[in-house]
Amino acid sequence: MIDSSLSPWARILSSFISRFGELKTAAACYALLLVISLILSCMFYYVAVGAVTLVDVLAVMFFTAVVSPLVISILLNSIRQLEASYSYLDSATKQEKLLNQTLKDNISRLNVEIDERKMAFHAKHRAIEELRREIAERKKTQQELAQQGMLLRSIVDSSPDLFYYRDNNGIFAGCNKMFEQVIGKNSNDLIGKSAEQIYSSDILPEVLRTDKIVEKTHQALTLDVEYPVDNETHWFEMRKLPFINEKGDYIGLLAFGRDITSRKEAEQALETAYKDKGKFIATLSHELRTPLNGIVGLTRMLLDTELDKQQRSWCNTVFSSAETLGNIFNDIIDLDKIDRDQLDIVTDSVNVSDFINDVVNFAGLIAEQKSLEFTIKRKGMLDIYASLDPTRLRQVVWNLINNAVKFTQQGQVELVCSRENRSDGPWLVMNISDTGQGIPQDQLGRIFDMYYKAPDLNGTNAIGSGIGLAVTKALVTAMKGQIQVSSTEGVGSSFVVEIPLKLCIAPTEQSYAGRSLNILLVEDVPLNAEIATNLLEQRGHEVIWAETGEDALSFVYTEDDLDLVLLDMQLPDINGDEVARQIRDDDHFDNLPIVALTANVRSAEQELAGISIQGALAKPINTTKLDKMLAELFDIKQQPKHQFAVMTAVQKEQLTIDTSLLDIDTIEDFVSSMGLEIFRRSCELFNKLNPQYQSELADALTVNDRQEYQSVAHKLKGAAGSVGMNDVQLHAKKMELGALDETEVELQLWLDILADKITKGHKALQLFLDQLEDKI
Repeated sequence: MIDSSLSPWARILSSFISRFGELKTAAACYALLLVISLILSCMFYYVAVGAVTLVDVLAVMFFTAVVSPLVISILLNSIRQLEASYSYLDSATKQEKLLNQTLKDNISRLNVEIDERKMAFHAKHRAIEELRREIAERKKTQQELAQQGMLLRSIVDSSPDLFYYRDNNGIFAGCNKMFEQVIGKNSNDLIGKSAEQIYSSDILPEVLRTDKIVEKTHQALTLDVEYPVDNETHWFEMRKLPFINEKGDYIGLLAFGRDITSRKEAEQALETAYKDKGKFIATLSHELRTPLNGIVGLTRMLLDTELDKQQRSWCNTVFSSAETLGNIFNDIIDLDKIDRDQLDIVTDSVNVSDFINDVVNFAGLIAEQKSLEFTIKRKGMLDIYASLDPTRLRQVVWNLINNAVKFTQQGQVELVCSRENRSDGPWLVMNISDTGQGIPQDQLGRIFDMYYKAPDLNGTNAIGSGIGLAVTKALVTAMKGQIQVSSTEGVGSSFVVEIPLKLCIAPTEQSYAGRSLNILLVEDVPLNAEIATNLLEQRGHEVIWAETGEDALSFVYTEDDLDLVLLDMQLPDINGDEVARQIRDDDHFDNLPIVALTANVRSAEQELAGISIQGALAKPINTTKLDKMLAELFDIKQQPKHQFAVMTAVQKEQLTIDTSLLDIDTIEDFVSSMGLEIFRRSCELFNKLNPQYQSELADALTVNDRQEYQSVAHKLKGAAGSVGMNDVQLHAKKMELGALDETEVELQLWLDILADKITKGHKALQLFLDQLEDKI
């Protein structure tokens, strides 16, 4: 490398050396010096001497030839050393530059590292500060959580509701003070224990069952639990909830319980009050109906005699008032049933046209009493059979017709019955309209409210109890129907009742063929037993009669081929529920059907709750329900049988006897099933037993044996009901209910009245049977 600071000649010479080498360069320099010396010597001698001599020139040339190698050698050596120096200096310069660059790089890296260390130092300080703040916040949060935990624990422990938590293995993991008090153990004895170790064996199965339901369904479960606390029975409303993690897995069970003992006691008290109220209303109704039936019967008999215009008007007023009072009794009873949600709709196959005819007969009579015109119009096919509750529907129509007659002073009452085929099936539409005083428009929205009475034209409240229309609407709603009202004040009112029709086939009487049953009849009243035996034997069955509960149990244990037990609920030695319980206690009789015979089916079902029975029949026995029960229990083939004709509604109105003394429907039912002659024999048996019943009542009263008085009255009530002597039956029921509470004077008075009622009832019954025989 040639340094730029050298002279041009030195650079040229150094360049030649580098290019051609020292030897060639030295030869060239040597030749060049000789040529230069030749030229200079010639010029010198020519200028200085004026002539150029060869000897002088050659001398100079020789001297140059001798000296030039030394000069060239020195020159080349100098250049060589100079190049070496420059090369060293250049190398040193490069190394210095490299060192300087390296130093700069190191200084830069050091500066960067210093900056990074400063940043890391600052970051460390910030992190330490943040950590300090976080630690402080955590301590504060922990303190707050601890305080909240203590507060929550205090709230949970002070809660009147119990609480506990169990994991998915059923191990208790937490609870509050109330739960400890209920269980009778502290948390140390509960935590870590299983349900089997905590609960007693009588409630453990239910606990595990409900826990399993919650675990399986992942749904909350609410139930009422009875549990003893401090030797007292308490009720708890338990709510069990599943504890689910974020993955939806069941990991435990939460349970909350509230003491509802007071609520349960209130419910039981309310239920008892409802029952007592129902009994009171039923008793009051029956007791009031006894004199009311006398009033109606005697008034009707008076109307059939020759009376002057004023007397007939008075009798019509008495008769109408008594009928109105009877309707109020019906409304009160239905109101009580509505209040207790026990308004039952019992459907049967009914001919709609015949039903309307019955309504027409009644409506014509009450309209005639006020000299009103009653008209009826029929639209559509009504000669059909439909599944209806004729009693309830008749009550609805009669209530509306009664109201129409009551509030109409002149003009007419019209009933329009039509069958409409709608998209959801056929409907029966009955429109009861009148030309009475009408209802103000602002009162129409409240006309069906309980105890509400719209004001009449004079501004005073209309007469009546204010419950008839409310009960009517409830009955229509229970039959899945609708009722609407429209009215114009001073012109009249219109009530439209719409009932859905479920068409069916005509009912057929049933007889049982192909299988004879061996039936044990447990009945303490001989007359009831004879009638039931006749009904069953006519159907081809064998009947064994037991008069007491002990006899019944003896027959059950000794007779191997019994198919059915018909069990009276009130027996002289032990009650029917105890007989049924003892039968069911023996596994051998698990498949023996038991059907209760009772005057009150609902009460019997409550008494037999928990005992396996196959049904209940009301006394006196209804043959249709008896046939239906036998068919359901034993699936016996059925075939139509001959049915004795009974009186039509018109024929009943033409009877000359006081029908209020008799239960016409029961008599016709028995006559239709057994025949008139057999029923007469049953009536003769009642006449034979009647003096014995009266004598036993008198003897019991003489020795003040009220229990015996009550027992005999019960037997008499059943016997009278079996032959349809309604007035005697109701009086005997009054004697039975008051046997323990009333005074001896009252009991004796009832006994004296009984003889007269039996005499009148017997005469009315014989007369009715004679007239029935003539009609059929």
